[in-house]
Amino acid sequence: MAIRRRNNRNARREDPGAAFRVNRQIRNVPEVRLVGDNFDKISEAAGQEIGPGNVHDIRTVIRWAQELQLDLIEISPKAKPPVVKIEDFRKFLYNKKKKEKELKAKQSKTVIKEIRFGPNTDDHDFEFKTRHARAFLEEGSKVRAYVHFRGRTIVFKDRGELLLLRFMKELEDLGSAEALPKMEGRRMSVMLAPKKKAKK
Repeated sequence: MAIRRRNNRNARREDPGAAFRVNRQIRNVPEVRLVGDNFDKISEAAGQEIGPGNVHDIRTVIRWAQELQLDLIEISPKAKPPVVKIEDFRKFLYNKKKKEKELKAKQSKTVIKEIRFGPNTDDHDFEFKTRHARAFLEEGSKVRAYVHFRGRTIVFKDRGELLLLRFMKELEDLGSAEALPKMEGRRMSVMLAPKKKAKK
């Protein structure tokens, strides 16, 4: 029996509807603020003009929902008074899930491409890697360019910094540096973010 109860609690926690109180689950609340977009129907059920944002007695609003064969959904329990809307609960959850999915799809994942240089990188290699970085920025990716100092090459920090500054200058039409080149351990790096006009 104890295991079954625990499983039921887990099921309620996973149920998206469990986050909202509905109808007579909304207890110990004398008044509520009504919002939504179906006030023509609500006004018809109430027999009077009902507008959005007004405060009403909870029992009255539940009665309106019942007459419309809809649900009273508490959407902002911490507001004073709590904010509710009259809508079909299944439809409410479906629309909420749909909006969350659309929002997630719009949030593009930031891709970071890396370009590695040595302190003694020659012009040909520099130009080759800069062309790659240009393509990455054009597709909307961020570019982290770094100079790795091996062994005694650590004494050429100035050379590495000049190389990264030249890299930034070459790509300033497409990307902007988030900060100046920074030394971390044996690596000096700079991050370039694509300018908005560079994104497709």
